[in-house]
Amino acid sequence: MKKSPGLFWTLFSSTFLLSAFTVGGGFVIVPLMRKKFVEELGWIDQEEMLDLVAISQSSPGPIAVNAAILVGYRAAGLAGAFTAMVGTVLPPLLIITVISFFYMAFQQSRAVAAVLWAMRAGVGAVILEVVIHMGWDIVKSKKVFPIAIMVGAFVASTFFSVDTILVIVVSGLLGMAIYTWELRQGGGER
Repeated sequence: MKKSPGLFWTLFSSTFLLSAFTVGGGFVIVPLMRKKFVEELGWIDQEEMLDLVAISQSSPGPIAVNAAILVGYRAAGLAGAFTAMVGTVLPPLLIITVISFFYMAFQQSRAVAAVLWAMRAGVGAVILEVVIHMGWDIVKSKKVFPIAIMVGAFVASTFFSVDTILVIVVSGLLGMAIYTWELRQGGGER
């Protein structure tokens, strides 16, 4: 991909707007990033987006920032990663700064409390959409091991209350082992 000033502006403005108008955490921004960078701009494909989300989730730090850094790096190297990071971090920083000045007024407001409570339902719906869409992509691949890891991770965390960090580490290690085995068998094409 050719690195032009327009590329950096598109990367910055896209991540800035996604971050500014996304409420509810990292998993809420994932479908919006997929729509922008996979469907609209075509900078990455669906499978690569799944990989970036997996890496973002297993890396320390907020998933939205991690994913933006990885997309930025994929699009324009280190300068792209920095541009995407600034674009993603700047809106919450500005919003929190403004809110901190008015904290006492917001703290007592029933209207603000009601709006925040109602937003939870929307956040839940967006996260459910991510799970269904990305999970369906894994199921459609008809690869036994990724499906088994996905189902095992779900069962471990939902029914046996296994710590999320342990589920991520074990899933990552299993994925690496299976991928390495597939490469050695000559079937490592993705």
